[in-house]
Amino acid sequence: MSIFVKNFVKISLNNNLRLFSPCRSHGPCRAIHFTKVQHLYSPLSLGIDNYLQTRKRVKDQFVSFSDKFRTKMIEFVGDSKNMIFTEDLKNMVHIAEPTDLDLIVKMIKKFNTQSTEYRFGSFVFGPVVMRMFHFLDAPKEALQCFYDPANNEFFDQLVSYQLLLDLLYNHEMYDEMYKVFEVIKEKQINMTKYPKYSVVLILAACYKQNTKQSLEYASSLWSDMTSVGTTPVRRASSFFAALALKQGAPHIALEAISTQKQNYVTIRNIKATALARGARADDALRALRAVLELDAPAGTRHTFFEETISAVRQAVEQSNDKDLQREFETIEKALNDRGLIDNQTLDQLVSSEITVNVKNKTSRGVTTFQNKKLPFDHRQRRNMN
Repeated sequence: MSIFVKNFVKISLNNNLRLFSPCRSHGPCRAIHFTKVQHLYSPLSLGIDNYLQTRKRVKDQFVSFSDKFRTKMIEFVGDSKNMIFTEDLKNMVHIAEPTDLDLIVKMIKKFNTQSTEYRFGSFVFGPVVMRMFHFLDAPKEALQCFYDPANNEFFDQLVSYQLLLDLLYNHEMYDEMYKVFEVIKEKQINMTKYPKYSVVLILAACYKQNTKQSLEYASSLWSDMTSVGTTPVRRASSFFAALALKQGAPHIALEAISTQKQNYVTIRNIKATALARGARADDALRALRAVLELDAPAGTRHTFFEETISAVRQAVEQSNDKDLQREFETIEKALNDRGLIDNQTLDQLVSSEITVNVKNKTSRGVTTFQNKKLPFDHRQRRNMN
């Protein structure tokens, strides 16, 4: 099965299927089978679409002599007299197949350690190489390069961190994500100890693990961030709060969303659920009622999940307060009549794929992000999560 077929399934169709890499010439074949995989950041958000465009162009240029070029690069990495130049590595990264990964790892190491006397460009390789690893679905090789002391500073870009963490997340390599995140914090690239996209990914890992230890890690990270004045983005807050709910800590969930606007569907449902599970049935009802009192524009639906309504119903019943029970029934009927209760779950929404439009890819190989040019319905859906 070709690498293009594999990634057509993985990236283009986004159907949550992973195909393990085909055989490599230097070792035994890997079995090809299907497993479920949960993507967090979309390929567009990670700039992989730009990598694929460049990859197609370079492969077209090398169509008749790619094997000769590979042979030459194998000779170069094995000969101390020869150098790996910028164009050599750029071309190899864009024609790479799974069987080339060992060669590329060696090329990166040699390129990064050889003399910089003959380097006149300012191309930053880290993000492009990480996109290659992501495209080839090669987390082990990505980690090998990331940790190699010979590659010091090679991957010191915030987007490279995001790409690596996202690749590990796709493979449920959560323990490895924690280790990588500790390195990220120590490096503090751009004077940033807690890069927002990396924070989202590490809290996503905590949420997926759903253990007492992962909640302790997330709580400690949260405290460290807030102590230095760092405000996590909404998706990070949602992961932390949803984890707290799963671990029976509604008070932590409420604190996690305290800095977020309450009109977002994730935040609204987390708040009502946390209040209900915290034996604050009257406050939970107030959260439900607030939606009915909104003077919302036509077509705007401020919904609650069925599971949220169920949590509030249980809290009201446990209160043994007849007035609260009658009020709940009135509110539930009004929400139903207006079509404001849906069967989506908090887990589905908080784990949904994040799409951030790529504005442009700079000449230094670093991708910047822009959301304004998304189609309106995509912007609206993302902004309401």
